[in-house]
Amino acid sequence: MSIQHNYSRWLMAPRVARGALALAAVLAATGCASSGTAGGMIHGGDGSSWSGEPGGVHMNVSLGERRLYLKDGNEVVRAYEIGVGQDAYPTPEGNYSVRRIVWNPPWTPPDAAWAADKEPQAPGAANNPMKVVKIYFNEPDFYIHGTGDTGSLGGAVSHGCLRMAPGDAANLAKYLMEHGGASRDAGWFQRVQGSNETETVMLGTSIPMHID
Repeated sequence: MSIQHNYSRWLMAPRVARGALALAAVLAATGCASSGTAGGMIHGGDGSSWSGEPGGVHMNVSLGERRLYLKDGNEVVRAYEIGVGQDAYPTPEGNYSVRRIVWNPPWTPPDAAWAADKEPQAPGAANNPMKVVKIYFNEPDFYIHGTGDTGSLGGAVSHGCLRMAPGDAANLAKYLMEHGGASRDAGWFQRVQGSNETETVMLGTSIPMHID
């Protein structure tokens, strides 16, 4: 049986309204699993910069602030509230680059004790913790992904990955594609939204990402 994405349900939850609107804007403009605060854009803070940051489009992640800053040079384009790794499963610090983005991702439980009783989940399945898109920064284990548990945003709650509201993750992925040499037209995004097909996008130019 085909599983249909129910994106409209994000509009039903006030805590994720901004994320849902961001997803709608993505589609209009183009014509890790867990163990809480709402997702959405926020203003830049002290963690938006670091001494060695590059120019051009890049991302800075402040684990302490629980924020991801999308930047173009010195300008903060957008800032998002995120969920980060628990103390027992920390998000790795360091310098990385984003090259691969997976839309409509399935979920395969990792070979780890905490996932021993978990079952694989198809794209769009209700129990799939990977919502909308995965943005890899340290393959194969660490990535940014949309989450259905938006109440966990702002906390140290994941097994190392970075969580975002689904619409925010889609908005970020589209921006990275546009600035990483992998733009797609409106029809492509409409097809991705309306199907359960997994689509992998490789950026022509990798996007730097710093985590501390």
